[in-house]
Amino acid sequence: MSSSPATTAEPVASRSTVDPLRLGDLKVWPPVVLAPMAGVTNAPFRTLCRRYGGGLYVSEMVGARGLIEGDATSTLKASFAPDEDPRSIQLYAIEPRDAAGATELLVGQERVDHLDLNFGCPAPKVTRHGGGAALPWRTDLYAAIIAEVVRHAGDVPVTVKLRLGIDDDHLTYLEAARIAQDLGVAAVALHARTAEQRYGPPADWSTIARLVEHVEVPVLGNGDIWEASDALRMVEETGCAGVVVGRGCLGRPWLFRDLQAAFAGEPIAPPPNLGQVCDLLVEHAELLVATYGAFTGIRELRKHTSWYLQGFPVGGVLRRSLNQVGSLDELGDLLDGLDRSVPFDEGVRRQPRGHTTRPKRIALPTGWLDSRQHDAPLDAEAATVISGG
Repeated sequence: MSSSPATTAEPVASRSTVDPLRLGDLKVWPPVVLAPMAGVTNAPFRTLCRRYGGGLYVSEMVGARGLIEGDATSTLKASFAPDEDPRSIQLYAIEPRDAAGATELLVGQERVDHLDLNFGCPAPKVTRHGGGAALPWRTDLYAAIIAEVVRHAGDVPVTVKLRLGIDDDHLTYLEAARIAQDLGVAAVALHARTAEQRYGPPADWSTIARLVEHVEVPVLGNGDIWEASDALRMVEETGCAGVVVGRGCLGRPWLFRDLQAAFAGEPIAPPPNLGQVCDLLVEHAELLVATYGAFTGIRELRKHTSWYLQGFPVGGVLRRSLNQVGSLDELGDLLDGLDRSVPFDEGVRRQPRGHTTRPKRIALPTGWLDSRQHDAPLDAEAATVISGG
């Protein structure tokens, strides 16, 4: 079961019978979660997305060790917009002590309403140290990290993000989800690909359905949600309690408007035209500059410009200029000459954005697959990772 049918516009959504997602005392409606994405799901981007619809909007991956040591980058990644509610952080840890310390810090200062643990990142800089999607292979270490976070989180709900496993010969998701459930997590999110598959083949939604049958806690499905109808279909086909949206919202924060309408059984509004997308691009730039300053903010914007303008006939010269834009004024000047009435191109609605990495052997510590038990400390560099892939 995969998720790659060719569909186009969605004028009306069929009514959903899905209940709100409940994570401890948190009630999430619609049952939609923004996937943590490195360099993307910062406070400015979450602000844009939240404007369009409800859901749970999770931060970028934040390193536990960096938070404890007061690292400026980690602290900034763990910051929120003034009106952000609930406040959700994805935490990365490879040592139980660090996981406990970071959780105690975040919960004790009342900085978070939800904690997600990263056991799904396939980036080599993470897995080569035994972190992310590699870590559930060592079941005792994996369990110890979750136990410490749940214990120190108190009433703050904890969830875990998993992949199917390291590769087809080393699947871990069923066992990992059951361990997490038994240790008290509120839900499990599954990206239906192995770490080795990266983002190449279609997500295998049948594994989400299998996990739903395997555990009692809510299961969130992740993988190939490009439009609102995908979310409804994933819920119907797998029985999952909600969906996690990643690449589908890149350059399209209005996807959360469509998702809210779909789950409410309401008509889905037409996509924005080029002028409205340009206005969004400028607003995104302004939010980034306000958060990070003019120099860093505008550079953070550059990766987004091609996503926003995907499918619009703006020309290669302008695209290259936007990829090198240096100021808000220059951004405005570059966009001024465009025909604002150009409609959204339905032909690219499902065209991938963001990571398109094909399957590639996953980087692991030497001897990692020799044992499921963890009896030696990880490389000291493992704890210093502060960003995902």
